[in-house]
Amino acid sequence: MPERRLRVGVAGLGRAFTLMLPTLAADPRLELVAAADPRAEARLRFVADFGARAYASVDELCADPAVEVVYVATPHQHHAAHVALAASRGKHVLVEKPMAISLAECRSMIDAAERANVYLIVGHSHSFDRPILRAREIIDSGTVGAVRMINAQYYTDFLYRPRRPEELVTAKGGGVVFSQAAHQVDCVRLLGGGRVSTVRALTGIWDPARPTEGAYAALLSFADGTFASLVYSGYAHFDGDEFCGDIGELGVAKDASAYGAARRNLRRAPNAEQEAFLKQTRNYGGAEYLASGAADSDAPWHQHFGAIIVSCERADLRPLPTGVMIYGDDDARLEPLSKPEIPRAEVVDELYGAIVGGRKPLHDGRWALATLEVCLAILDSARERREIALQCQVDLRTCP
Repeated sequence: MPERRLRVGVAGLGRAFTLMLPTLAADPRLELVAAADPRAEARLRFVADFGARAYASVDELCADPAVEVVYVATPHQHHAAHVALAASRGKHVLVEKPMAISLAECRSMIDAAERANVYLIVGHSHSFDRPILRAREIIDSGTVGAVRMINAQYYTDFLYRPRRPEELVTAKGGGVVFSQAAHQVDCVRLLGGGRVSTVRALTGIWDPARPTEGAYAALLSFADGTFASLVYSGYAHFDGDEFCGDIGELGVAKDASAYGAARRNLRRAPNAEQEAFLKQTRNYGGAEYLASGAADSDAPWHQHFGAIIVSCERADLRPLPTGVMIYGDDDARLEPLSKPEIPRAEVVDELYGAIVGGRKPLHDGRWALATLEVCLAILDSARERREIALQCQVDLRTCP
């Protein structure tokens, strides 16, 4: 049994919450005690599911004296205000990625947490995934030599999932760079050592009906000479899960008959208002929530973010949902990982370790600010057609 349970309040019962719900509900180190959401149907569902309190505003949630940790899962553009509010009430904070949509907001969030002497952890990003962490452990062991190059690529249907209008506006945090590069960059930074020096990138905005970035390609250089190439497309054609044994991002085996489902589903909503309504019906408490599969707690394998190959001096490493492939000089072998009992438990490891154990978390505000700096540099480099030098990076050797 855990030393004690952390009492968690959830700010925002949308898509991010549904993806973290299996973790929040199953991990014995946590207790869901309250939530806030403007949708009455979501609040009613939460009360029925957990016998907990539900509020219409984040301000009311943060005023609840029973809440010890606030999980901020509101839209990207509200993260900074909601983190500051929670910290001002003395609550520790777990905030969804991306941390915010500007570096100034990130700095204000870090300052708010430090003033209140509370922990600020940013996640889930896929750099929490056990195969990524295990690959980093192998690198740190010295058996494969130093990292020299990383290649990461993923192809999904991200841009054709139901969206609110602002999710298709880059300035409001829309598009794949804010929502998806935050995962990929975090993984590559963790595997490459943390400190990115320069970014050169191009982005694609190829559908006039969805006028935000749907794809990007980026070349990152690290301070020690390591370099990484990143490719992502959310245009719903090739499915990158083919490179991971047809295991989906959430660790669940893919149904081949589901190919093209995102575009077919979106045809049910021919205008922005209907699309926003469709998204609402698929969110927690909505009429189609159970059919969405968003809260599948029986994922048999580890979660992932596409194909990642880490080229080291004496081997290549490839994190997979089932473990880590090690391609050495004389043989290739899988170092298997046991199936996760609780998905995303590594997020709770950091949260609980910080609050109860006093251990400095890896994915703190400064780490997440550095990831956002790379994401913003991808946008800036594509717009200005030049290489961007970075200033706010964190060296992994300074982290726990």
